[in-house]
Amino acid sequence: MITVEEREAIRRAFYLDRKSKRQIAREQGHSRKTIDKAVENLPPQPYRLTKPKAAPMFGPFQARADALLSENDHLPRKQQYTAHKIYEILQAEGYQGSESRIRLHFTQWNKNHKAPALFLPLAFEPGQDAQVDWGEAIAIIAGVRQTVQVFVMYLCHSRRRYVMAFPSQKQESFFYGHVCAFAHLGGVPWRISYDNLSTAVRLLAEGKGRREHQTFVSFRSYYLLDSHFCQPAAEWEKGGVEASVGFSRRNFLVPIPDVASFEDLNLHLLKACLKDDQRRVSRQAETIGQMWEHECALLRRLPPFAYDCCATTSTRLNGYSLVTYETNRYSVPVNRARRDVIVKAYPFHLEILDGTTLLARHPRCYEREQDLFEPLHYLSLLEMRPGAFDYARPLKKWQAGWPESYHQMLRVLRQRWPEGGRGVQEFIRVLRLHEENPAHLVQQAIEQALSYGCPHLDGVLHCLHQLTSSDHALPSLDLAEHPHLQAVGTQPIDLRRYEQLLRSSGQGEHP
Repeated sequence: MITVEEREAIRRAFYLDRKSKRQIAREQGHSRKTIDKAVENLPPQPYRLTKPKAAPMFGPFQARADALLSENDHLPRKQQYTAHKIYEILQAEGYQGSESRIRLHFTQWNKNHKAPALFLPLAFEPGQDAQVDWGEAIAIIAGVRQTVQVFVMYLCHSRRRYVMAFPSQKQESFFYGHVCAFAHLGGVPWRISYDNLSTAVRLLAEGKGRREHQTFVSFRSYYLLDSHFCQPAAEWEKGGVEASVGFSRRNFLVPIPDVASFEDLNLHLLKACLKDDQRRVSRQAETIGQMWEHECALLRRLPPFAYDCCATTSTRLNGYSLVTYETNRYSVPVNRARRDVIVKAYPFHLEILDGTTLLARHPRCYEREQDLFEPLHYLSLLEMRPGAFDYARPLKKWQAGWPESYHQMLRVLRQRWPEGGRGVQEFIRVLRLHEENPAHLVQQAIEQALSYGCPHLDGVLHCLHQLTSSDHALPSLDLAEHPHLQAVGTQPIDLRRYEQLLRSSGQGEHP
C-alpha cells in the first residue's frame, strides 16, 4: 500500500507532466497495477491477509482453545476463561508458544462469535423511577486507610444523585441511606430498581420472582414505594446508577479523601452532590438541578417521621455491666444496670435501652472482640471501691489523656489523705462532676481550685459555680431627677468619730 504523498506524486506525473504509466512505474518504483489505481483515483483499500498467518506452535492447540472459549457462553460473567487462563491451561498441556498469540486468537474469536451489545434509549417520567446500588472506595479516616461502602441513589429523570459512605453494607446502613436520600431529593420515588441485594432479597425464585426480607417489606410499606429487582448479571436494567457509582468514585473521591470521621466524609460527599446539580448532561436542555426542581413536585411526600433504621435485639447484661453485640462489648452505667436490655444498632452508633429508657449510647464498632468502655459508667462503683482505682480497665484510656491538672489534683489529695483511700475517693467525686457538666468547664474548675489553694471537691464545686453562674450585676441608678441624693455614698468620712470608741476601750488617744 502506497502513502497519500506517493499517490499524489503519481497523479501529478501523469496529469501535469504528461508522463506515461510505464515511465512513472520505472521512475518511482511502483507496479503498473498500483499506477493504474492511483491514476483512476480509486480509494485505497485496507490491507487484508489473503490467508491466515501460519502459527505452527499454536495450530495443534487451537481446537482446545476454541472449546474453552465456547464454554464461556455457559459460565457466570465474572468466572469465565480469560486469555491468560487459557494460556496457563495450554501451557500445562504442552504448548510452548507465546501468550501474545493466545491473546490474539482470544480477541479474534470473540469478535467473530459474539454479537455487539445493543441498547435502547430510555425515557423516564418525572418522579416515577429511581435506582439504588452499592460501590466501594478508599478513604483515609482518622489517619487509617480503609475501604468504605458507598451508597448511591439516582433519580432516572433528572439524573440527580445522592451519595453516602458507610462502614458496611448492613441492612441498617441500606435503610439509612434511603432515608437520607429521600430527604436530599425532597420526596420518595414511586418505584426503585435494585439488583439482588442480600439486604433486600432473601431468596431468588424461578424467573423474576423474589422472596424479600420481612424487614425490607416493612421499610417499603412505610414509604409506600414499589421495588423492582433486576435479573442477575443484567447491569443494563439499572445502567443509570451503575454509571453513577463509577462517576461518583472518579469525581467525588479523587484525590482520596483524608478526613477525621465518617461524618466529615459524608459532608464532603453531600457538597459534591450539590455542586453536581449545576452540571448540564449532554442532550439535556437544563441543568440537573433545574430538572430536579420540576421533578421534586411529583415525588411522593415524606411521612412525618423518618423510619427507625436500626437492628434491634434483646440481650442480657454480664457481671461487668457490659452487653455483647456482634462480638463487641459495650458498657452500661452501673447505677442504672438492668438484667435484660434492648440493643438498637444504627449504622454509626449503638443504643442500649431498658424498655424505652435510654441507658447508654456508644459509637458503633465494626472490629471484633473489642471492649468499649465509657469511664463515667463506673465512677459510682469506684467511689465505693477506691482501692480498685489504679487497676480499673474502664479508666485506662481516659486517664492517658488527662491534662496535667488532673494528675496534680490526684497527687495533692493522696498526700493529704495517704491512708484508707480517702484521697482517691475524693478525687473520684471530683471526676463525677463530668456526669453533669461539660469536660472543659470541669477542667477549668480544677485548675482554678489548684491555683486558689483549695484542691478538694468543695473547692472545685465553688469554682464550677463561678464558671456556670451568670453575672447578676445591678445596673447603675440614674439620679438626675433627684439631685439631693447624688452625693450619697461619696461624702468624706470624719475619722474623729472613732476616737470615742478608743476612749471607751481605755486605749487613749493616738500619738
